[in-house]
Amino acid sequence: MHLVDDDTNELWVFGYGSLMWRPGFDFIDCALAWVHGYHRALCIYSHVHRGTPQSPGLVLGLDHGGSCQGVVFRIASSKREETIAYLRERELVTSVYLEKFVTLRLNDGSRKRAIAYVVDRRHNQYAGPLSIEKMTQLILKGAGVNGDNSAYVRNTYEHLQRLNIHDAQLAEVVRHLDRNATTNTPS
Repeated sequence: MHLVDDDTNELWVFGYGSLMWRPGFDFIDCALAWVHGYHRALCIYSHVHRGTPQSPGLVLGLDHGGSCQGVVFRIASSKREETIAYLRERELVTSVYLEKFVTLRLNDGSRKRAIAYVVDRRHNQYAGPLSIEKMTQLILKGAGVNGDNSAYVRNTYEHLQRLNIHDAQLAEVVRHLDRNATTNTPS
């Protein structure tokens, strides 16, 4: 797979979840971008980063249909191989994500091809559409090597808000998490 911008030999990486607020790689710059044909969804049972096989959490995937606004990172050609290796180690732990090239549109109207991690609907960790109540239950119980599932969801939601990106599903899940936190607070 050819993972570089043909004009500059730079790599572009699209982030729609934790990559936006914790990329973990060096980048030249970043910008808001839209991807069409995919949407952000809490549709992956997390068995490593935010849960375990016995008590799975729920994390975001780029799922088919709709559109998604996120952040695109521009990576220098000298950092391309290092960045790809890092992303594969981080994102392809259980093979629930497929590494794909997507076409995205930046706010200035220009288009770029960027690497993105898209959910594999055939994988056993694909949760598909779940009710808000089921999502909330999984998120409240989930914890993995990267920490608490609730913190992951809140960090992503708060980062989207700072970027002025509205995500109705995440907003509703956070409302349910907040409601659950207040009802379970000892008096």
